[in-house]
Amino acid sequence: MKIITKTTRLIIREFTLDDAESVLYFNTPEEVNLYTGDAGLCNNIEDAVAIIENIWLKEYAKFGFARWAVVLKDTGKVIGFCGFKNDSRINAIDIGYRFHPDYWGQGFATEANQACIDYAREYMALNVIYGEVIPKNTASSHVLKKLGMQYDKQYQENGYTIDRYYMSLK
Repeated sequence: MKIITKTTRLIIREFTLDDAESVLYFNTPEEVNLYTGDAGLCNNIEDAVAIIENIWLKEYAKFGFARWAVVLKDTGKVIGFCGFKNDSRINAIDIGYRFHPDYWGQGFATEANQACIDYAREYMALNVIYGEVIPKNTASSHVLKKLGMQYDKQYQENGYTIDRYYMSLK
């Protein structure tokens, strides 16, 4: 397993197939799926394995990055994901995050993604990143703003209103 970076409280690393139970854990709560574009795609352990194997591991091999596991240093527990995705839907690099609700409101999303941004500035050839959020998800919008992202535009897709934010990494 490749460690990407660390913070005071977190280890950010690549996912492995051994993380399937954790992926299921942070993807299945109803409140997690309220504002995600992939709600309902992770309902059992087989779905979690498929996400790791067919998305993240393939993207690590193809692009050198994908969503990364967020691990609590003090317990070793995977509590969510953070990091980048080469998003063909928007033809750009997206920063994203997802955490189990037990870990909301504690600054983990901001801490983890700031570490990813710092890592990208030092080690990755990314010029601009985007973050997208449904306007009703005010907590997630707040995270993007705290990271220093600027509002770009609002658009409609698949029946959703989406706010797009961006940030230059150069």
